[in-house]
Amino acid sequence: MKIAVVILNWNGKKLLETFLPSVVSFSKEAEIFLVDNASKDDSVGFVKASFPDIKIIQHQKNYGFAEGYNRGLQVIDAEVFCLLNSDVEVTENWLKPIITCFEQEPKTAIIQPKLLDYKNKEYFEYAGAAGGYIDKFGYPYCRGRIFNTIEKDHGQFNDEAAIFWASGAAFFIRSDVYRSLGGLDASFFAHMEEIDLCWRAFNQGFETKYIGKSTVYHLGGATLKNTDARKVFLNFRNSLYTLTKNAHGFLPFLILVRLVLDGFAGMKFIFEGKPKFMLAVVKAHFGYYRHFFTFYNQRRCLDKKKKYFQITSIVIQYFVNKNKYFKSL
Repeated sequence: MKIAVVILNWNGKKLLETFLPSVVSFSKEAEIFLVDNASKDDSVGFVKASFPDIKIIQHQKNYGFAEGYNRGLQVIDAEVFCLLNSDVEVTENWLKPIITCFEQEPKTAIIQPKLLDYKNKEYFEYAGAAGGYIDKFGYPYCRGRIFNTIEKDHGQFNDEAAIFWASGAAFFIRSDVYRSLGGLDASFFAHMEEIDLCWRAFNQGFETKYIGKSTVYHLGGATLKNTDARKVFLNFRNSLYTLTKNAHGFLPFLILVRLVLDGFAGMKFIFEGKPKFMLAVVKAHFGYYRHFFTFYNQRRCLDKKKKYFQITSIVIQYFVNKNKYFKSL
Protein backbone atom coordinates (compact mmCIF):
# COMPACT_ATOMS: atom_id res chain seq x y z
CA MET A 1 0.00 0.00 0.00
CA LYS A 2 1.39 3.36 -1.05
CA ILE A 3 1.24 5.79 1.88
CA ALA A 4 2.22 9.45 1.91
CA VAL A 5 2.97 11.08 5.26
CA VAL A 6 2.30 14.76 4.61
CA ILE A 7 3.38 17.47 7.05
CA LEU A 8 2.05 20.99 6.66
CA ASN A 9 4.50 23.65 7.77
CA TRP A 10 4.43 27.36 8.46
CA ASN A 11 7.48 28.91 10.13
CA GLY A 12 8.01 25.69 12.03
CA LYS A 13 11.75 25.09 11.84
CA LYS A 14 12.08 24.48 15.59
CA LEU A 15 9.25 21.95 15.51
CA LEU A 16 10.74 20.20 12.49
CA GLU A 17 14.13 20.00 14.20
CA THR A 18 12.49 18.28 17.18
CA PHE A 19 9.90 16.03 15.56
CA LEU A 20 11.04 15.17 12.02
CA PRO A 21 13.77 12.72 13.13
CA SER A 22 11.21 10.28 14.59
CA VAL A 23 9.02 10.53 11.48
CA VAL A 24 11.97 9.80 9.19
CA SER A 25 13.28 6.96 11.38
CA PHE A 26 9.97 5.16 11.88
CA SER A 27 8.11 5.71 8.60
CA LYS A 28 10.02 3.47 6.21
CA GLU A 29 6.75 2.19 4.75
CA ALA A 30 5.81 5.65 3.50
CA GLU A 31 6.99 8.58 1.40
CA ILE A 32 7.33 11.78 3.43
CA PHE A 33 6.28 15.17 2.10
CA LEU A 34 6.60 18.66 3.52
CA VAL A 35 3.95 21.12 2.32
CA ASP A 36 5.15 24.62 3.15
CA ASN A 37 2.72 27.53 3.57
CA ALA A 38 5.15 30.24 2.44
CA SER A 39 7.27 30.19 5.60
CA LYS A 40 9.46 33.18 6.37
CA ASP A 41 11.95 31.22 8.46
CA ASP A 42 14.49 28.69 7.20
CA SER A 43 12.18 25.66 7.51
CA VAL A 44 12.53 24.59 3.92
CA GLY A 45 16.29 25.10 3.83
CA PHE A 46 16.67 23.05 7.01
CA VAL A 47 14.68 20.14 5.59
CA LYS A 48 16.52 20.20 2.28
CA ALA A 49 19.87 20.09 4.05
CA SER A 50 19.01 17.63 6.83
CA PHE A 51 16.49 15.29 5.17
CA PRO A 52 17.13 15.32 1.41
CA ASP A 53 14.77 12.37 0.82
CA ILE A 54 11.76 14.37 1.98
CA LYS A 55 9.81 15.78 -0.95
CA ILE A 56 8.91 19.46 -0.61
CA ILE A 57 5.87 21.28 -2.00
CA GLN A 58 6.07 25.06 -1.58
CA HIS A 59 3.05 27.37 -1.64
CA GLN A 60 3.34 31.02 -2.55
CA LYS A 61 1.25 32.16 0.43
CA ASN A 62 -0.16 30.86 3.71
CA TYR A 63 -3.36 29.03 2.81
CA GLY A 64 -4.08 27.83 6.32
CA PHE A 65 -4.55 24.22 7.37
CA ALA A 66 -7.38 23.15 5.09
CA GLU A 67 -6.47 24.79 1.78
CA GLY A 68 -2.79 24.27 2.45
CA TYR A 69 -3.37 20.53 2.58
CA ASN A 70 -5.85 20.50 -0.29
CA ARG A 71 -3.39 22.15 -2.65
CA GLY A 72 -0.52 19.97 -1.52
CA LEU A 73 -2.40 16.69 -1.76
CA GLN A 74 -3.52 17.48 -5.31
CA VAL A 75 -0.04 16.65 -6.59
CA ILE A 76 0.74 13.66 -4.35
CA ASP A 77 0.21 10.15 -5.69
CA ALA A 78 -0.65 7.68 -2.92
CA GLU A 79 -3.40 5.27 -1.88
CA VAL A 80 -3.49 6.67 1.64
CA PHE A 81 -2.70 10.15 2.91
CA CYS A 82 -1.49 10.71 6.45
CA LEU A 83 -2.00 14.34 7.45
CA LEU A 84 0.54 14.68 10.25
CA ASN A 85 1.06 17.78 12.36
CA SER A 86 4.60 19.11 12.53
CA ASP A 87 4.52 18.80 16.34
CA VAL A 88 3.97 15.02 16.45
CA GLU A 89 6.52 12.43 17.56
CA VAL A 90 5.81 8.99 16.12
CA THR A 91 6.89 5.63 17.50
CA GLU A 92 8.47 2.53 16.05
CA ASN A 93 6.06 0.45 13.90
CA TRP A 94 3.34 3.07 14.18
CA LEU A 95 2.31 2.58 10.55
CA LYS A 96 2.04 -1.21 10.47
CA PRO A 97 -1.28 -1.71 12.33
CA ILE A 98 -2.83 1.11 10.33
CA ILE A 99 -1.71 -0.38 7.01
CA THR A 100 -3.08 -3.75 8.11
CA CYS A 101 -6.45 -2.24 8.93
CA PHE A 102 -6.71 -0.46 5.58
CA GLU A 103 -5.74 -3.66 3.74
CA GLN A 104 -8.15 -5.91 5.64
CA GLU A 105 -11.12 -3.56 6.02
CA PRO A 106 -12.07 -1.93 2.71
CA LYS A 107 -15.01 -0.07 4.29
CA THR A 108 -12.68 1.76 6.67
CA ALA A 109 -11.82 5.09 5.05
CA ILE A 110 -10.32 7.10 7.92
CA ILE A 111 -8.06 6.04 10.82
CA GLN A 112 -6.60 7.72 13.90
CA PRO A 113 -3.82 6.28 16.09
CA LYS A 114 -3.62 6.68 19.87
CA LEU A 115 -2.79 10.31 20.61
CA LEU A 116 -0.79 10.92 23.79
CA ASP A 117 0.59 14.14 25.26
CA TYR A 118 4.19 14.82 24.26
CA LYS A 119 4.74 16.90 27.41
CA ASN A 120 3.16 14.31 29.74
CA LYS A 121 3.37 10.97 27.99
CA GLU A 122 1.28 9.05 30.51
CA TYR A 123 -1.80 11.06 29.53
CA PHE A 124 -3.96 11.35 26.42
CA GLU A 125 -3.68 14.51 24.36
CA TYR A 126 -6.52 17.00 24.08
CA ALA A 127 -6.79 17.15 20.29
CA GLY A 128 -8.02 13.60 19.73
CA ALA A 129 -7.05 11.23 22.55
CA ALA A 130 -8.46 7.79 21.63
CA GLY A 131 -10.87 8.92 18.93
CA GLY A 132 -13.71 11.39 18.72
CA TYR A 133 -17.51 11.53 18.89
CA ILE A 134 -20.04 14.33 18.69
CA ASP A 135 -23.30 15.04 20.48
CA LYS A 136 -26.60 16.05 18.91
CA PHE A 137 -25.73 19.74 19.05
CA GLY A 138 -22.29 19.48 17.48
CA TYR A 139 -20.07 19.51 20.59
CA PRO A 140 -17.10 17.16 20.12
CA TYR A 141 -15.59 14.92 22.78
CA CYS A 142 -13.15 12.01 22.84
CA ARG A 143 -12.51 8.69 24.42
CA GLY A 144 -9.97 9.79 26.98
CA ARG A 145 -10.88 13.50 26.93
CA ILE A 146 -14.15 15.28 27.65
CA PHE A 147 -13.88 19.06 27.64
CA ASN A 148 -10.83 19.78 29.85
CA THR A 149 -10.80 16.45 31.71
CA ILE A 150 -8.00 14.33 30.27
CA GLU A 151 -7.53 10.70 31.26
CA LYS A 152 -4.32 8.93 32.12
CA ASP A 153 -3.44 6.14 29.71
CA HIS A 154 -3.46 2.86 31.58
CA GLY A 155 -4.36 0.66 28.61
CA GLN A 156 -8.10 1.29 28.69
CA PHE A 157 -8.06 2.27 25.01
CA ASN A 158 -5.57 -0.21 23.57
CA ASP A 159 -8.38 -1.52 21.38
CA GLU A 160 -9.68 -0.94 17.89
CA ALA A 161 -12.96 0.94 17.81
CA ALA A 162 -15.38 2.61 15.43
CA ILE A 163 -15.32 6.35 16.09
CA PHE A 164 -17.10 9.35 14.58
CA TRP A 165 -14.13 11.64 13.92
CA ALA A 166 -10.36 11.38 13.81
CA SER A 167 -7.96 14.06 14.98
CA GLY A 168 -6.24 16.20 12.37
CA ALA A 169 -3.00 15.81 14.33
CA ALA A 170 -2.48 12.35 12.83
CA PHE A 171 -5.20 11.75 10.27
CA PHE A 172 -5.14 8.83 7.82
CA ILE A 173 -7.57 8.78 4.90
CA ARG A 174 -7.83 6.86 1.65
CA SER A 175 -6.91 9.26 -1.13
CA ASP A 176 -9.89 8.35 -3.32
CA VAL A 177 -12.25 9.11 -0.43
CA TYR A 178 -10.50 12.41 0.28
CA ARG A 179 -10.89 13.46 -3.32
CA SER A 180 -14.47 12.22 -3.66
CA LEU A 181 -15.44 14.35 -0.66
CA GLY A 182 -13.69 17.42 -2.03
CA GLY A 183 -11.04 17.46 0.67
CA LEU A 184 -11.05 19.74 3.70
CA ASP A 185 -13.33 22.77 3.74
CA ALA A 186 -11.01 25.71 3.11
CA SER A 187 -13.52 28.24 4.47
CA PHE A 188 -12.75 26.92 7.97
CA PHE A 189 -9.11 28.11 7.68
CA ALA A 190 -8.18 26.09 10.81
CA HIS A 191 -9.83 24.00 13.56
CA MET A 192 -12.75 21.55 13.27
CA GLU A 193 -12.20 20.90 9.56
CA GLU A 194 -11.26 17.27 10.22
CA ILE A 195 -14.56 16.76 12.09
CA ASP A 196 -16.42 18.25 9.15
CA LEU A 197 -14.59 15.93 6.75
CA CYS A 198 -15.32 12.87 8.91
CA TRP A 199 -18.98 13.90 9.18
CA ARG A 200 -19.26 14.24 5.41
CA ALA A 201 -17.62 10.82 5.08
CA PHE A 202 -20.09 9.36 7.59
CA ASN A 203 -23.02 10.82 5.65
CA GLN A 204 -21.68 9.12 2.52
CA GLY A 205 -21.45 5.72 4.25
CA PHE A 206 -17.70 5.62 4.98
CA GLU A 207 -16.33 4.39 8.31
CA THR A 208 -13.78 5.95 10.66
CA LYS A 209 -11.71 3.87 13.06
CA TYR A 210 -9.30 4.20 15.99
CA ILE A 211 -6.28 1.87 16.19
CA GLY A 212 -4.85 1.68 19.72
CA LYS A 213 -1.80 -0.35 18.68
CA SER A 214 -0.39 2.69 16.90
CA THR A 215 0.89 5.45 19.19
CA VAL A 216 2.01 9.02 18.55
CA TYR A 217 2.79 11.93 20.89
CA HIS A 218 1.36 15.36 20.12
CA LEU A 219 2.73 18.60 21.51
CA GLY A 220 -0.46 20.54 20.77
CA GLY A 221 -1.06 24.28 20.65
CA ALA A 222 1.95 24.88 18.42
CA THR A 223 0.04 27.19 16.08
CA LEU A 224 -2.59 28.73 18.34
CA LYS A 225 -2.26 28.38 22.10
CA ASN A 226 -5.19 27.39 24.32
CA THR A 227 -4.97 30.92 25.76
CA ASP A 228 -5.57 32.47 22.32
CA ALA A 229 -9.02 34.00 21.79
CA ARG A 230 -8.64 33.40 18.05
CA LYS A 231 -8.67 29.66 18.73
CA VAL A 232 -11.89 30.00 20.75
CA PHE A 233 -13.46 31.97 17.90
CA LEU A 234 -12.51 29.39 15.28
CA ASN A 235 -13.67 26.43 17.36
CA PHE A 236 -17.11 27.89 18.09
CA ARG A 237 -17.69 29.31 14.61
CA ASN A 238 -16.45 26.24 12.76
CA SER A 239 -18.48 23.94 15.00
CA LEU A 240 -21.61 25.82 13.89
CA TYR A 241 -20.49 25.56 10.25
CA THR A 242 -20.09 21.81 10.65
CA LEU A 243 -23.46 21.37 12.35
CA THR A 244 -25.22 23.35 9.63
CA LYS A 245 -23.66 21.39 6.80
CA ASN A 246 -24.00 17.90 8.17
CA ALA A 247 -26.46 17.41 11.03
CA HIS A 248 -29.64 15.46 10.43
CA GLY A 249 -32.78 16.86 11.99
CA PHE A 250 -34.58 20.18 12.35
CA LEU A 251 -31.75 22.67 11.98
CA PRO A 252 -33.43 25.75 13.57
CA PHE A 253 -33.92 23.78 16.80
CA LEU A 254 -30.30 22.63 16.83
CA ILE A 255 -29.01 26.16 16.27
CA LEU A 256 -31.33 27.61 18.91
CA VAL A 257 -30.05 25.13 21.50
CA ARG A 258 -26.48 25.94 20.49
CA LEU A 259 -27.16 29.64 20.93
CA VAL A 260 -28.32 28.99 24.49
CA LEU A 261 -25.49 26.60 25.37
CA ASP A 262 -22.83 28.82 23.83
CA GLY A 263 -24.31 31.69 25.81
CA PHE A 264 -23.68 29.73 29.00
CA ALA A 265 -20.14 29.09 27.80
CA GLY A 266 -19.65 32.82 27.35
CA MET A 267 -20.94 33.48 30.87
CA LYS A 268 -18.57 30.82 32.20
CA PHE A 269 -15.66 32.63 30.55
CA ILE A 270 -16.75 35.87 32.23
CA PHE A 271 -16.82 34.22 35.67
CA GLU A 272 -13.38 32.77 34.98
CA GLY A 273 -12.01 36.22 34.22
CA LYS A 274 -11.67 35.61 30.46
CA PRO A 275 -13.67 38.41 28.81
CA LYS A 276 -11.74 38.02 25.53
CA PHE A 277 -12.97 34.43 25.29
CA MET A 278 -16.57 35.55 25.88
CA LEU A 279 -16.18 38.14 23.14
CA ALA A 280 -14.74 35.46 20.86
CA VAL A 281 -17.90 33.36 21.32
CA VAL A 282 -20.09 36.35 20.42
CA LYS A 283 -17.97 37.09 17.35
CA ALA A 284 -18.14 33.42 16.36
CA HIS A 285 -21.94 33.53 16.28
CA PHE A 286 -22.06 36.76 14.29
CA GLY A 287 -19.50 35.33 11.87
CA TYR A 288 -21.60 32.20 11.52
CA TYR A 289 -24.91 34.01 10.95
CA ARG A 290 -23.28 36.20 8.33
CA HIS A 291 -22.37 33.11 6.29
CA PHE A 292 -25.30 30.89 7.28
CA PHE A 293 -26.76 30.38 3.82
CA THR A 294 -23.36 29.54 2.35
CA PHE A 295 -23.18 26.49 4.60
CA TYR A 296 -26.89 25.74 4.62
CA ASN A 297 -26.75 25.33 0.85
CA GLN A 298 -24.10 22.62 1.30
CA ARG A 299 -26.53 20.28 3.07
CA ARG A 300 -26.84 17.31 0.72
CA CYS A 301 -28.86 14.08 0.79
CA LEU A 302 -28.93 13.62 4.56
CA ASP A 303 -30.35 10.23 5.52
CA LYS A 304 -32.79 11.02 8.33
CA LYS A 305 -32.52 7.47 9.68
CA LYS A 306 -28.76 7.70 10.15
CA LYS A 307 -27.98 8.73 13.73
CA TYR A 308 -24.70 10.60 14.09
CA PHE A 309 -24.64 10.96 17.90
CA GLN A 310 -24.51 8.58 20.86
CA ILE A 311 -25.01 11.24 23.54
CA THR A 312 -27.76 13.86 23.20
CA SER A 313 -25.84 16.51 25.14
CA ILE A 314 -22.28 16.08 26.34
CA VAL A 315 -22.67 19.48 28.02
CA ILE A 316 -25.41 18.15 30.32
CA GLN A 317 -23.54 14.88 30.90
CA TYR A 318 -20.39 16.70 31.92
CA PHE A 319 -21.54 19.83 33.72
CA VAL A 320 -24.88 18.68 35.18
CA ASN A 321 -24.55 14.91 35.63
CA LYS A 322 -20.81 15.23 36.45
CA ASN A 323 -19.78 12.42 34.11
CA LYS A 324 -16.18 13.42 33.54
CA TYR A 325 -14.85 10.20 32.00
CA PHE A 326 -15.82 8.33 28.87
CA LYS A 327 -16.66 5.07 30.63
CA SER A 328 -19.31 6.84 32.73
CA LEU A 329 -21.29 8.15 29.75
